[in-house]
Amino acid sequence: MLVRAYRLTDKVGVVVLKSSVALVNVTLDGVTIATRSTRRAVFTVFGGLFMLVLGVGRLVFALLRRVAGIFWPVFRFLFGTIGGGALAMLGLGRRTAQSAGSSVSGTMARRAARAELEATLTEDPLRAQNRVLSGMMVVLLAVLLFVVWWATNPGNRAPVTPPSGVALLNFEDTTPGTPVPTAPNLPATAVPTATPLPAVLEVRGSLAYTVRERGQSDIWVVNVGSRAPLRLTNSPQDERDPAWSPDGRRLAYASNQDGNWEIYLYEPATGTTTRLTYELSFQGAPSWSPDGLWLAYESYQGNNLDIYVVPIDGSQPALRVTSNPAPDFSPAWSPDGRRIAYISLRDGNADMYVFSLDNPDDEAAVNLTASPTRQEDRPVWSPDGKLLAFSALDEGAYKVFVKPADEPQTEAQVLERGRTPAWAPNGASLVFAVDSFDSTQLIVSPFTESGISTLVLQVPLGSSRPTWTSAPLPAALVNSGGLPVGVAQPLFVEQQNPPDADGLYKLDTLLGVTAPSAYLNERVNDSFNALRERALEAAGWDFLGELEDAFWALDRLPQPGEERRNWYMTGRQFGVNRNLVVGFPARMEIVREDLDINTYWRVYVRVTDEAQSGQLGEPLRQIPWDLASRNLGDVEAYDQGGRLKPEVPTGYYIDFTQLAADYGWQRVPAGTDWRANVNSINYWLFRKTDGLTWYPAMRELYTDGQLGGFAPTPTTTAPQAETTDES
Repeated sequence: MLVRAYRLTDKVGVVVLKSSVALVNVTLDGVTIATRSTRRAVFTVFGGLFMLVLGVGRLVFALLRRVAGIFWPVFRFLFGTIGGGALAMLGLGRRTAQSAGSSVSGTMARRAARAELEATLTEDPLRAQNRVLSGMMVVLLAVLLFVVWWATNPGNRAPVTPPSGVALLNFEDTTPGTPVPTAPNLPATAVPTATPLPAVLEVRGSLAYTVRERGQSDIWVVNVGSRAPLRLTNSPQDERDPAWSPDGRRLAYASNQDGNWEIYLYEPATGTTTRLTYELSFQGAPSWSPDGLWLAYESYQGNNLDIYVVPIDGSQPALRVTSNPAPDFSPAWSPDGRRIAYISLRDGNADMYVFSLDNPDDEAAVNLTASPTRQEDRPVWSPDGKLLAFSALDEGAYKVFVKPADEPQTEAQVLERGRTPAWAPNGASLVFAVDSFDSTQLIVSPFTESGISTLVLQVPLGSSRPTWTSAPLPAALVNSGGLPVGVAQPLFVEQQNPPDADGLYKLDTLLGVTAPSAYLNERVNDSFNALRERALEAAGWDFLGELEDAFWALDRLPQPGEERRNWYMTGRQFGVNRNLVVGFPARMEIVREDLDINTYWRVYVRVTDEAQSGQLGEPLRQIPWDLASRNLGDVEAYDQGGRLKPEVPTGYYIDFTQLAADYGWQRVPAGTDWRANVNSINYWLFRKTDGLTWYPAMRELYTDGQLGGFAPTPTTTAPQAETTDES
């Protein structure tokens, strides 16, 4: 009976031991999960302390294990005695008290039974070790729980402070002092800190810029630090050249919404638009005086493009500032109010000049750049009036330059690649447009301090002319979400039949077009027809009604300088009448643009004579290229493939290159031998590839068998002869 009771007691002890181990494991798992969320603080602040405690625990465990080995016999004896006593107590609990004599005899009997049991039973050593390990785990668990409690106690944490010089800013506007809402009976929760703005954007404020989409231009605005731009204008006509007033409460811009180009004023807070100028001629590119009472702008009057100023209250008529016969345009009023910078073609190329209102003599204007190989544009003053930034096409790329306003002899400093710059309100950086393959980025680059260029916003390709004010956009405008799109329908829809069994498409006849072969691939003919109608509307005459070429058959042989694998064969290219550049005034002017390693041509089409009073087009701001000069005995002109014209033609023109791009037709670069070969100048060519290379474009019209020698020939590698080692 005693043996059975002892075994029962031993099993109960094992169960208790295993339960304790399981409880320890579960507790450790829970502690692990709990400490994962706070491991950064624990490991950072108390990692060393925890490792010290763990080392001490291991040492204590080793010492206790050795002590347990020494005192284990005593522990076993005591356990046996206590266990036996416990069994006796259990037995006594179920009986009534006996006499003193019976108790003595019972005690002697139990001692004899215990001696016999100890002589015959030996305890399993693993059970003894489990008991020791359980004790050690309990000790270590207690130490670990104490460390975790102490490390996660808020009272023991050191306050976290931001690095020196770093401002923790939120992208959204908040009202200082506003309490954070809390749930009933719950402690207040701190507002999470947002990612700080880059240093170049900490001045904040708002930007306005021009976007060209679906063949027309609109003005958009955005708060600096926000990625939610708002449309400010949406008429079917063009709005462009935005300029913030000094206080940021009004925006001046140019628009032809009333039939010809005029200057308008817009108040974002009220949505009110006011027309400032009333002329039949062209007006554009407004710039504010520092007191916000006057505007400088460019105006085409008397067949000359000049700078004018006008009070915004209309109290007096506009005053003419420049009078040189060459075009003067793109004015910028200085912060001190006494100077106006502008671009002029009076020295045979686009240079930046400064006109002093203290000496209002156009002949006294100072040429600040005098760079015959660089075409400057869009000057802007720094807020302190000491510097002028501008953009220019230089060595094949558009670049942003900065130059001291009072040092004509100092070379301009190149800041970055980009165009149409504007200064930040604090003068520490500049924002400008940078074009990529399929979009334009508005980039801010530091100037007075170190730092890196930062992307403000990605905008549609061709967006330009950002202007920056320190004032944020009115809350009413932001909450309204801006204006909806005014021109939602696409410019054209390509209607085509499904390909035939060979996967081929058909050629479509260009109705009313005069050309040797007036056909185009049916996958691009609708965009051409839409472009033709738009050019007729913009120029007042059917510029695309007569083409030099539109389609070549496979057996058509090219002229010297023309490609054998010609895009005319794909039905995806057309050529305008190249002879329109002849005459005075010529009905077509071309401007040379060297981009990267290629030479391109920008085509300007003169509007009809009936619309030369300003209803259509706008005046030229670039000097056209004179191809005829190569045949007039000028050796330099012959070697260079021509030269700039001696003067800018008067009158109004449309930018046909931009118009064609709106409909997906891109200009073609000149061949590398264009200076010596008239057939590779290529200013008359426009192409729509839709991402196709030449051979896939040909496969839309021909099978591989029909293409014959044009089809690519697979190359095979001859097997190498086997070699044998005869040595």
